Amino acid sequence: MRALIPGSFDPITLGHINIIERASPMFEKIYVAVMNNDSAKHDESLSSKTQYMFTPEERLELVRRSVAHIPNAQAVLWGGMLIDFCDAYDIVAVIRGVRNAADFEYEAIHARWNREHNPRAQALLMPADDDLCGLSSTKIREAIAKGELSALEESLHPDALTYIKQLQKGIKQHGNKD
Repeated sequence: MRALIPGSFDPITLGHINIIERASPMFEKIYVAVMNNDSAKHDESLSSKTQYMFTPEERLELVRRSVAHIPNAQAVLWGGMLIDFCDAYDIVAVIRGVRNAADFEYEAIHARWNREHNPRAQALLMPADDDLCGLSSTKIREAIAKGELSALEESLHPDALTYIKQLQKGIKQHGNKD
């Protein structure tokens, strides 16, 4: 059985990694798909979810480094629809972590839509561990933008933090990323 853990992972947090680690023993293969969130097309209040700090390739590398210790996890980049990924990779479960009631409602809406369009892949919503509920990619991006990387040691995998530091050095040496 194969599962999918989709996300923008901008960047991947220890909360995401915890969900991947906990789901890993339940499946022969877990695909961690770096995707773009297109929710803003349907709801403008979600536009912050579509403005990325890292390129898709950088996000993929962050995920690769962060899940390298999980033998059955594979990071992939996917530019299509989630339901098409499920068909292409024979996915039986789409796993999403939830931190609070707002996350649950958001994920439940998406799970219902996905089930209508692809009933073969069931949504599994996993509650975050209590000590990881406060993690947010948005807050982490804010800290990165302020240059507060040392404050992120309890939020990011060490290899991901090292990669972000390397990216930051490259930006400082070569000017703005854009």
